[in-house]
Amino acid sequence: MARRRKRKSRRRQEGRRILECVPQFSIDCGEDKPVTAARKFIHTEGVLPPALLLVKRNEHTTDRYFWAEKGLFGAQYVEENHFLFPSLRHMEDDSDVDVDDIDLDDDDMDDEEEEEADELTPVGAF
Repeated sequence: MARRRKRKSRRRQEGRRILECVPQFSIDCGEDKPVTAARKFIHTEGVLPPALLLVKRNEHTTDRYFWAEKGLFGAQYVEENHFLFPSLRHMEDDSDVDVDDIDLDDDDMDDEEEEEADELTPVGAF
């Protein structure tokens, strides 16, 4: 029997897109638990929030944490509830580009440039 695809939450997808803009740090947890390794790394390196920490637990598993002003959170929780974090709100505003603001017209060519372009194109050269 075919397996059904899991429905993706729009809110979580939006949160994931916002988290892509945050600085990321990849570390190895070593002998510590992943959250302890993340906290030690933040303390020793002086990481300023917001930041995303990718902690490699073993060769197959990587835990993701979000370092915010309020503390250390699981990245999945932050993806689902990104609107609760003030440091991500300004990133959300910056990432939204209004399509109406983009000028796609090439009609800004001056009349002189058009005349020069007409002079350079041979007419009936074939």
